[in-house]
Amino acid sequence: MTATHLATIPAQRPRPAVFRAAGGFLAELSKDKAAFAGFLFLVLVVLAAVFAPLLAPHDPAAQSVLARLKPPAWTARGSAEHLLGTDMLGRDVLSRLLYGARASLLVGTSVVLLAGSFGVLLGLVSGYRGGRTDTVIMRVVDVFVAFPGLLLTLLLVAMIGPSTPTMIVVLAFSNWMIYTRLVRGIVMSMRTTPFIEAAEVLGCGPRRILQVHVLPNLVPPLLTLAILEFTNILLAEAALSFLGLGVQPPGTSWGLDIANGKNYMLLAWWPITFPGLAIALTVLSINLFANWLRVTTDPAEREKRHARGRLRLLRRKAAANG
Repeated sequence: MTATHLATIPAQRPRPAVFRAAGGFLAELSKDKAAFAGFLFLVLVVLAAVFAPLLAPHDPAAQSVLARLKPPAWTARGSAEHLLGTDMLGRDVLSRLLYGARASLLVGTSVVLLAGSFGVLLGLVSGYRGGRTDTVIMRVVDVFVAFPGLLLTLLLVAMIGPSTPTMIVVLAFSNWMIYTRLVRGIVMSMRTTPFIEAAEVLGCGPRRILQVHVLPNLVPPLLTLAILEFTNILLAEAALSFLGLGVQPPGTSWGLDIANGKNYMLLAWWPITFPGLAIALTVLSINLFANWLRVTTDPAEREKRHARGRLRLLRRKAAANG
């Protein structure tokens, strides 16, 4: 074959690194059925929140006295117009469920980003500098931890005034301490490692050491912690909205829908059941996925899991050989 013919054959382009990484991630995740199911449910919740305006069959705030407390479509008095029924004001439960996912995910993500950023920064400074700086920061952390988290949040929201931005700021203000403690402990244990000492001998400044050598090692534990803290924020948002101190009407969230339907729970079970199931399943899915992520990103846990798998395989072979 001549060089001219070779030039006309299209070269096979390698798959982008993003697709290869995503394929490896899904292949590894699929080995854990529970974590894979939780991840799929989380993806479904995120897609439902993002595309809520397209998926919602009705305006979540539209009221209709004639359509109030209609049961779900599969019941005797149900209607296909409202698949999950309507609430006490005639609002479509499915539409409010989709839009409620938006509010819950927005609050959880915003709080984790704000609290995590501030807590990680203080943890880096406290763990690396040590001395009086570490003492002052940790005493401040101890003072904040001494107050019950939910009680502090309720007091601050009641003083400032209930709204979604206020709830985000107050929840972040009440939850940064756990990030600081985790990062401080890891940084203090890394300060005496050979590669940190070598970087200091070579003349690297504290900022470069923290950015280049310390932060990459913090990603796995921080990612697991952030996912687990997301569940706590989700439950806290639901509790605040249930008490009337979170998302305010005409907005909607899962906790607010439960609060609205609690007085009618003996007459109609669906206005509070579906938001409650959404919260429970989301929290369960996050915990299953976070547990898999913790094991996957921890080399010691991966070795233990691999050893257990090898042991089961050897036992099966021994049983098959008699």
